[in-house]
Amino acid sequence: MNQKVSRLNSQPALGIEHAAYRIETGNGACWIDCPSCFDTSLAKADTILFTHHHFLGASNLYRDHFEAEVRIHQLDSTHDICRPFSFDATFQENFVHNGIEAFHIGGHTPGFTCYIFEDVFFICDYVFLDGDRLKYNPFGPADLTIAGGRVIEEIILDRQFSTVCGYNYVIGYDDWKRRFDAGPIFGGY
Repeated sequence: MNQKVSRLNSQPALGIEHAAYRIETGNGACWIDCPSCFDTSLAKADTILFTHHHFLGASNLYRDHFEAEVRIHQLDSTHDICRPFSFDATFQENFVHNGIEAFHIGGHTPGFTCYIFEDVFFICDYVFLDGDRLKYNPFGPADLTIAGGRVIEEIILDRQFSTVCGYNYVIGYDDWKRRFDAGPIFGGY
């Protein structure tokens, strides 16, 4: 992708796979979401930031292995899925960590958070690629997910990006933005 951002995937792929991303910030390595499988060959991460509670993967194992700090939005931290997972910090407000900007948008999940690092936008599975258009993730409330799309519009307004990183895709920003501006529909795979 670029010199500072790389994609982490399980090898071999586990079927319906989600990507996590590694960011070299200059002040420590951060991950956006976590790989599903534990792989001791991966380079150390100092912080693991979650978009939402569906992509926790092997975070407990990595947290212990790397002594990494794990953060998730407070609204997602209380979901039943999260009971077996450890979080060092929960957040409620937008923040910046080592140059990574975090924006709570809600919608797909109550605590869904997107991230920006330099010219890369991390949107995870908020929208799916579908041919030449985008679809909102259907596994959440339609009205709140679509409202979150309006929050995304505000976040990306007047910004210049090169790349968008999704849960199973990396795409040039101009192509993604054209699709987003056309209006994602609410629908599934």
